[in-house]
Amino acid sequence: MENNDLNFQNRIDLEKLKNTVTQIKEELGKIIVGQEQFIDLLIVALLADGHVLIEGVPGVAKTVTAKLLAKTIATNFSRIQFTPDLMPSDILGTSVLNMKTSDFEFKPGPIFSNLVLIDEINRAPAKTQAALFEVMDERQVSIDGTTYKMEPPFMVLATQNPIEQEGTYALPEAQLDRFLFKINVGYPNLDEEVQIIQTHHDRKGELPQSMIKTLLTTSDLTAYRSKIFEVIVEEKIIKYIAQLITKTRNHPHLYLGGSPRASISVLNASKAFAAINGRDFVIPEDIKKVIYPVLRHRVILTPEREMEGMTTDKVIEMIVQSVEVPR
Repeated sequence: MENNDLNFQNRIDLEKLKNTVTQIKEELGKIIVGQEQFIDLLIVALLADGHVLIEGVPGVAKTVTAKLLAKTIATNFSRIQFTPDLMPSDILGTSVLNMKTSDFEFKPGPIFSNLVLIDEINRAPAKTQAALFEVMDERQVSIDGTTYKMEPPFMVLATQNPIEQEGTYALPEAQLDRFLFKINVGYPNLDEEVQIIQTHHDRKGELPQSMIKTLLTTSDLTAYRSKIFEVIVEEKIIKYIAQLITKTRNHPHLYLGGSPRASISVLNASKAFAAINGRDFVIPEDIKKVIYPVLRHRVILTPEREMEGMTTDKVIEMIVQSVEVPR
């Protein structure tokens, strides 16, 4: 960084935002053991106004963590369980005949909320997935010629089991591209496992949600998001993002690279990452932290590399190492 960057530190007051994020982490830490990176990325996505896809085997607290995060915010929350027979109207809502007025009345579905948890999103077929395209991208639903706007904030947190599990459908690329992040949640290590068992024992049947305090109002969240827009991004950092994403489009191991939406996602997420660390300017380390969850669901390996057991994360790592870091 150049010397004049040192003056940037006081241009945006990020103290309150940083403190709130610390408090949210402390609240979630009462129940969730480990998973610091998972929680960080969820908070970044919330501040960057993005949706999150959470993948992991059953029982690693994907749903619980999403529910507890929702509890820290004073907003509406709804949960939708995806199943193979779920119809678009079960999510979006439907027009119902009102016998008194003889008119059709729109009954909104569970998607009309602020934080929406979709459990096992890859259990529903393509028709139901397509119902989410408009609402996730444009924050609105069009039904019977009428457009209904979603109340901000609007965030979808979707969980899925790995594709190899029985009775799942691969999500369409257009659907995946609408998620800011894909977060992989793994098993805890031995020490964490001991702590999980101990905290569960110590709770003595008390429900996790009842132990979590609400820390963030909708107006606070709106104010924090507008602060993130102001975070400074130098031209060389923007070029760095563009170089990383462009490399995915002509990489020999990749069949599909990142879209311009991926570049914008990296930009927005890295600004939020800088802000929660109390910095009002983006550094290359912020980009390196967000590039994996931003790209891992957007790029597709060539069939040959997939058969060899290569992962998208490994290819992203190759790309990150091949692009010179701006100084």
